[in-house]
Amino acid sequence: MLIALLSFNACEMDDDVVFKASADDSIAFTNTFLTEYVLTPAASGNIGERFTWNSIDVGVPTNLSYDLEKSISGNFDTDGATIGTTSGNEIAITIGDMLGFANEAGLDNDPSTDNPDTGEVHFRIKAYVGDGGVPSYSASQALTLHLPEESSNSAVCDNDQLFLVGAGLPFTGWDWASPSTVICNGTNVYSGNIHLDASGDANFRFFTTATDWGSGLNYPYFEDAGFTIDSNFENAGDGDSNFKFLGTSGFYNLTVDMINKTITLSDPASLGNCDYDQLWAVGAGLPDAGWDWATPVQLMCEGDNVYQGFLNLDADGDANFRFFTTATDWGSGLNYPYFEDAGFTIDSNFENAGDGDSNFKFIGTTGGYFISIDMINKTITLE
Repeated sequence: MLIALLSFNACEMDDDVVFKASADDSIAFTNTFLTEYVLTPAASGNIGERFTWNSIDVGVPTNLSYDLEKSISGNFDTDGATIGTTSGNEIAITIGDMLGFANEAGLDNDPSTDNPDTGEVHFRIKAYVGDGGVPSYSASQALTLHLPEESSNSAVCDNDQLFLVGAGLPFTGWDWASPSTVICNGTNVYSGNIHLDASGDANFRFFTTATDWGSGLNYPYFEDAGFTIDSNFENAGDGDSNFKFLGTSGFYNLTVDMINKTITLSDPASLGNCDYDQLWAVGAGLPDAGWDWATPVQLMCEGDNVYQGFLNLDADGDANFRFFTTATDWGSGLNYPYFEDAGFTIDSNFENAGDGDSNFKFIGTTGGYFISIDMINKTITLE
């Protein structure tokens, strides 16, 4: 009876823990928030934000629960709602979740309505013990959500695309077999995701017509026209006054704006309409990545549910790899049977690795390739 009574009192005490308002036991978000969250339905499956917070000490050994709460108005007493509960220190929400909150806030991206396309939603963390414990709350954090306006205007350019070849493009070189491209996606604005290599000559040139060397647009062409050119480029000073890449070798989005006269580099961007902005790939068969999330291969959305990009493939050793919809999330993997069972025609350079995860195995010739994953026509092809 004495043991039972003590046990009952101990449990009851845990549920009645009162949080002290001191700096040592206050709870606060620890992640860094964006200035604005741009929301598109095509990216609804992607993680929009991963909320993290510190652990707190209530003075006795006990298990704490944390609720992530949101409020449209900012007054949690009137419209607060719990959107996730955990005993850990993080909760993630998707772009799709954020689109739902934006809808609750009355936002839309229709230019014909008076509804705003930008607004705030408020979040906080509630920490508590059991069902009767006195809770502690973090400060409220407002996130700005933005819905880009839809436009019915079609892009109009002097050319459907510009072509790039040169030593500074590692998967292209001075060869018309596989030129890099930036496509028309605005009024005389061309944009595309390209790989750039700062080693060696690191030079390249734009062309208006594939295979036509006479259609080249070199560095002085843009410089003399008054363009502001990204500082990662300079005049190569070679016989053709090509562009020379000076930055860090890697994957970039290149934009050539013929109206505002700018050439800029930025992070790779989704240029099509897909379920995800990009797919990721890691594995032993990808020498630039390995089984490491520090350097994954990124395949951007380049069309209607089409993901494309260049990658190095290595047939030595395990030669295995897997696609993922979310970086660092092993649970988001898409292995060989995922595509096979869905009826995909898979390039003959791949087979089921037959390992524990049924990864892809590369059985072709080691080298650089252009891969295309077409989710509509259900094909995976290498060039």
